[in-house]
Amino acid sequence: MKHTAHGYWLEEAGAVELAPELEGEREADVVVVGGGYTGMWAAWQIKALEPEARVVVLEAETCGHGPSGRNGGFCNSMWFSLPNMRGRWGDRAALAVAGAARDAIAGVGSFCESQGVDAWFKRGGYLQVSTAPPHDDVWGKAVATCRELGVPDVVQSLSPDDVAARCASPAFRAGAFYPDAATLQPARLALGLRDRLRAAGIEVWEQSPVRSLRATPDAVQASTPAGLVRADSAVVAIGGAAKTRGGPLRNTLSVTSSHIVLTEPVPDVLEEVGWTGGECITDSRALIDYFRTTPDGRIAFGWGGGRIAMGARLRGRAEVDPEVISQAAARLREYFPALEGRRLTHAWGGPIDVSPIHLPIVSPSRGGRVFAAAGYTGNGVGPSYMVGRALASLALDRHDEHSRLPFIDPSPQRVPPEPFHWLGGEAIRAALMHKEEAELAARSPDPLSALVSKVPELIGFHIGR
Repeated sequence: MKHTAHGYWLEEAGAVELAPELEGEREADVVVVGGGYTGMWAAWQIKALEPEARVVVLEAETCGHGPSGRNGGFCNSMWFSLPNMRGRWGDRAALAVAGAARDAIAGVGSFCESQGVDAWFKRGGYLQVSTAPPHDDVWGKAVATCRELGVPDVVQSLSPDDVAARCASPAFRAGAFYPDAATLQPARLALGLRDRLRAAGIEVWEQSPVRSLRATPDAVQASTPAGLVRADSAVVAIGGAAKTRGGPLRNTLSVTSSHIVLTEPVPDVLEEVGWTGGECITDSRALIDYFRTTPDGRIAFGWGGGRIAMGARLRGRAEVDPEVISQAAARLREYFPALEGRRLTHAWGGPIDVSPIHLPIVSPSRGGRVFAAAGYTGNGVGPSYMVGRALASLALDRHDEHSRLPFIDPSPQRVPPEPFHWLGGEAIRAALMHKEEAELAARSPDPLSALVSKVPELIGFHIGR
């Protein structure tokens, strides 16, 4: 098994020729810091709104080679988060965000089709399953909320037989199905977007980390080791790196990690269990298992239970963690016993930027000239298109429905300072692991794990969907 930081998707998508490093000074209308999905979608949509706009993208390494090119490739909506959003923002605002997230899936698909980007985009829906009795109706609140808010068709409760008709794993019990979802090859999408930005006349500079970002009453200045960009406004889309010292969201994010294993092609196993509809699937734990298929019949299986990073230390075990990979591989075979003896070809991992509300955050600052975005908490492939569209309106000073979405918050909820945040996060992670493993084994969780698992809710942090 090939265990690396970058993983199969980027290997399959193929090598790219690096864009040049920024040297000297540039003038722009908008400077975008970060070449992942969020930054690139923002740049793309700024140019779509104002074709004459001068847009510069500054990427510290290679566009699309961070979490945007390594994730599970779930292009999901946010209907499962509707109860959380309703409680925080009210009915109308929650529906506005959920509707925008639904439209983002169509936007990603339309981009792939119109721009000729073969990112394996497939609308197969999202299947959430229970694997233990305590999880048998965790989607019930989402089903009820969607019904109460007039969108009953966006989620369907499924019986065990209904679930088995889609994927007959012996571990699955009941479930819920969300039609508004797709899968894609995340690196192909990221690198395709990178190419289309450059073809559209957007300046993309790689190997150009921003060392300082200064805002004056009249402009923003982004400085790199060999250059400088002056712009009217700035978008900062650097994921978990926004938590670094001096970062725009340093007191707002947690950084954890997720890890994926990939099987050799196993179309016979998929036929045996009837998993041929292209559904992306998760279990219903807080430390989530997630899995999907590929066009050549592989299973990509991920676990969102990786370690908490101290500060924003994104390297090391956030990317390559043999112990977590071993646990993920064992769980994969529990779901699909027919994989016994079949080869795992690749393993990889990467950081996840987690917000305290389990929803994305856009934070305007520095006189309304700088807009930082992060906090997708593992669901960024589709919502990044929505957030990118909101950032485009904000950066161009457009007052429209996109710039008024409620995740745009100048004072987002904060997390504790280090090292208390890391210590508390690891304690909660350990408690959740003990609690959920007991539930999967049909045991009662020990009292201490059960108690510590409730701490996030008690202090106003949202865990789960």
